[in-house]
Amino acid sequence: MADLSLFDLTGKNALVTGGAVGIGRGSAVALARAGADVAIADVNADAGEKTAEEIRSMRRQSLLVACDVTRRHQVQAMVRDVVEQFGRLDIAVNNAGIAILGADEEICQEDWDKVIAVNLTGTFLCAQAEARQMIRQTPVEGKIINIGSMSATIANCNASYDASKAGVVHMTKTLAAEWGRYNINVNCISPSYVLTPMHASTPMAVRQRIRELTPLGHVERPEDLHGAVIFLASAASDYVTGNDLMVDGGHTLNAWLTPLGRSVPPRVSPEEEIVQLKHDMDVLGFPYDAVGINPDVHPEIADAFKAAFGLKE
Repeated sequence: MADLSLFDLTGKNALVTGGAVGIGRGSAVALARAGADVAIADVNADAGEKTAEEIRSMRRQSLLVACDVTRRHQVQAMVRDVVEQFGRLDIAVNNAGIAILGADEEICQEDWDKVIAVNLTGTFLCAQAEARQMIRQTPVEGKIINIGSMSATIANCNASYDASKAGVVHMTKTLAAEWGRYNINVNCISPSYVLTPMHASTPMAVRQRIRELTPLGHVERPEDLHGAVIFLASAASDYVTGNDLMVDGGHTLNAWLTPLGRSVPPRVSPEEEIVQLKHDMDVLGFPYDAVGINPDVHPEIADAFKAAFGLKE
């Protein structure tokens, strides 16, 4: 029989950057459900406290730490605050990230620098501070999970975002090679389009196209990442390091020219896709329509998709 205790995180202490909303929030909830106490680091104090409160409702410890991951002193203070509260740091999910949309022939250096600073430099500063803490602990060990993107492998956003995430993936490999001597596993998870509040503005036509071009047939939800997060955070992955785990439903397997079609219904229906989205929107106090759309949450994403698809207002 399988030893399910390998996935048990009871007694473990975790930190999730960018943990207030989206993939970070989903990662934090997954770790808490598996038994870990979870600290939320974010610049969004209001949303971060709501996520921390939900974790406390699971009878896990949680705290909110304000942190700009581009500021080294704030990152170091973040780790100190978590250790002061929890006693040690066993698991870190470095998720904080941004995208600034726009054509690459028009993007200004300020926007380029900001994306690289948050997504790549910020991930490094966090991993470095987390590893230093893990090396000081007894026993010396830890799990660091960086959040990449399928955009590290395919060109689907713009140069600043894609380059930053490609950097995260390769940096993960380098840090894994260096820190294995300390029994620190460093891995990466690369999602597809995840139906978080950030994508609450995504038009229905775009969601349908994603379904058609994804072998598993549905839009990715935060809970579709839970298994990967728990696996890489737990003893089940003790001999896994330096990997980029693509969790994309097969979206990046090929440049499909036509919709794939299906022989059986997908595991998740369009109605089931938005259950977690609606819950997260409720927690954050965002309104939405019957299909979970709020075009005002991130209108720049809606505008980009409408332009790409030739959709009218």
